[in-house]
Amino acid sequence: MKGLGGGMAALMKQANQMQMKMKKAQEELAKAEYEASTGGGAVTVKVNGDHMITSLKISADVMKDGDVEMLQDMIMSATNEAVKKARDTSAKEMEKITGGMNIPGMF
Repeated sequence: MKGLGGGMAALMKQANQMQMKMKKAQEELAKAEYEASTGGGAVTVKVNGDHMITSLKISADVMKDGDVEMLQDMIMSATNEAVKKARDTSAKEMEKITGGMNIPGMF
């Protein structure tokens, strides 16, 4: 029984270390920015790791065309791509820490 307790303590220590690494990675990822553009740079969107838009740039040339639907589509497309980059990066970083294990409630 004595050996079992030591193994459990080591397992708990590893779990705590993993949780600390994940928390630090999540904090760093939240600060990162992810950028995507559409229309050859006509619309550029930046989001942070919390998936909040931090920057939106629209080329003056797009405004001259006056095509509101096209502009809306470009903004939506660029935003979705930037959010996808943020999610993919977050998933890859967490996978590095967990070794690919899916741990419910950890992230």
